[in-house]
Amino acid sequence: MTNSAGPVGFIGLGMMGLPMSRCLVARGVRVLACDISDAARAALAEGAPDGGVRFAPDPASVAAGADIVVLMLPNSRIVAQVMDGPAGLAAAVRPGQLVIDMGSSEPGETRRLAGLLAQRGAALVDAPVSGSVTKARTGTLAIMVGGDDAAFAKAEPVLKGMGEAIIRTGAVGSAHAMKALNNFVYAAGLLATAEALRMGEALGLDLGILTDVMNASSGRNVATETKARQEIISGRYAGGFQLGLMRKDLDTAGSIAEQTGVAAGMLALCRERWAEAVAALGPSVDNTAIHRMVRKG
Repeated sequence: MTNSAGPVGFIGLGMMGLPMSRCLVARGVRVLACDISDAARAALAEGAPDGGVRFAPDPASVAAGADIVVLMLPNSRIVAQVMDGPAGLAAAVRPGQLVIDMGSSEPGETRRLAGLLAQRGAALVDAPVSGSVTKARTGTLAIMVGGDDAAFAKAEPVLKGMGEAIIRTGAVGSAHAMKALNNFVYAAGLLATAEALRMGEALGLDLGILTDVMNASSGRNVATETKARQEIISGRYAGGFQLGLMRKDLDTAGSIAEQTGVAAGMLALCRERWAEAVAALGPSVDNTAIHRMVRKG
């Protein structure tokens, strides 16, 4: 996409949304953005080419000015406010428009909103991302996409401006479900890694060598590869994903367990431990900081 194309609407300039929208601008996409934060709006505008960034006062104004609207919002509750609230998207969309929900929303709520937009001739795809803030900055996110062929074809050029691995997952809502289940597996690996490092520390082991052993052996996972040495052993605790968002994704996975009737004991344990960590450390610290709670016992 280039400046000759129409603008892409972008609602939500947070920790991930700001670098993602910057990637679009850097690739020649005109962006019509909306966010309540003055600082976020200023950060997007800084260094943008003339006409590359404009701002809308509310979601309805974004819908009026862009055929494709990206949402990068924290949860389904806020997505619903943007959709259904005063000056919301749902009442303003036109036939043929496309909304791309790139946050980590509840699959059932995603399907509800897709049905609501379909009544107005518009479409919604869910396209949650996997990757840190660093990957958001470089446009190398993995993006899961749920939606039909026509909607995906319209969304794909925009998504390629923010990610390098685009994975179709099935019908609307399937991507949000897979994102939640993926993050459950990640959370389990991160918790196990944190506990293994704590036990190694108590034994006086070299934690760098322990990490090398895990990465060369069957214990290898994304937490041992990208978090153990870089964030936990270093004490940096800045992997780019908040503890509270991790808990939210685990709760989404929990709702899937309830809907499917699966007795997911490991998931229940992870949800309990992350709830304890949020209570002890607060929701805004990095998810790797759960190691601090493990270390303190």
